[in-house]
Amino acid sequence: MDTKIYSITYGSAFLFSFLLALYLGKIADTKGIRKQLFVIFSLLTALFGSCLSFLTNLPYFALLVYSFMAVFHQQALVFYNSMLLGFTRKGFASGLGVAVGYVSSAVSLIFLVRWMSLPDVFFQACILFTLLSLPSFLVLQNPSHRQSVTLREIFRDKKFLLTILSILSLTEVANTLIAMMGIYLRKVYGLEDTEIYKVIGLSALGGVIGGALFGKLSDKVGALFLFPAGFFLWSSFLITLYFIPKEFLLPIGFLAGISLAHLWTTSRLFIIEGFPQTQVSLRLSFLSLTERVASTTGLFVWSLFLYATDDNYKLSALFMLIFPLAGFFIFQKAHRGKILKITP
Repeated sequence: MDTKIYSITYGSAFLFSFLLALYLGKIADTKGIRKQLFVIFSLLTALFGSCLSFLTNLPYFALLVYSFMAVFHQQALVFYNSMLLGFTRKGFASGLGVAVGYVSSAVSLIFLVRWMSLPDVFFQACILFTLLSLPSFLVLQNPSHRQSVTLREIFRDKKFLLTILSILSLTEVANTLIAMMGIYLRKVYGLEDTEIYKVIGLSALGGVIGGALFGKLSDKVGALFLFPAGFFLWSSFLITLYFIPKEFLLPIGFLAGISLAHLWTTSRLFIIEGFPQTQVSLRLSFLSLTERVASTTGLFVWSLFLYATDDNYKLSALFMLIFPLAGFFIFQKAHRGKILKITP
């Protein structure tokens, strides 16, 4: 398949997904139908994903189906995040979701991957996805918060837009780390696959512990106070990564997991706590946008740094420090330093 066709299709799906999330988020907030949309798009994700097992000989049609699956999955995530409104202990629920996600990924890789192979893996994964989603379909209550809101109101909210931009600065580093960790460890330290898996395993452990820790802390002190610590965490990680010797790579993997868990746990809570909860679905659509943008721009900037440093991976990673530093100043501008002065 021509790479240009894939790129155009993926980019179009990304744009369509964001526009659809804005439209549906507005409807969800106005009518209070977050759970209904969460269930619908979760099931559509599973349906379209399972169809990929039967389209291996039709690559272009498979790409179209995959693009729709990606769009539906993104919508499901927006309303999944907004379901946090229904919990009394929102921090615990958010952190537990992050921790269970890491555990499930590890279990799948260790115990299930040996029984999965193309093309059946798509169907098998979607069946598992559906089964794991069923408890939330049956048990979770639909948050009743509702309010008529306009996009013009959101786009005029300078504080909110700057907050989203500051979250994007951290997501840029996080997504680049996820995509490039294996290559970085192999190029800089010459690690073999088994050694890389150990670092990634410690990162997953950090994610589990971090999800539980930051979830509990969010309930105690609030995500409004806790989220800004992410700028320090990611800056510390990038600086430490530059100086760390090979013998201490396992602890740095753990720190990476802690930093990722902090971001995934607190960013959505920050939007829920810091802005009108009756507009949460629409505002979380913008949070979803940061993840999609970071998936492309972070790697693009990383590539530019590699080009400028003549493929110096360590220095290029250190240059990514510009993102959390810029994000910190944007965040301070948005909140005029008020958040960081909160006494828990």
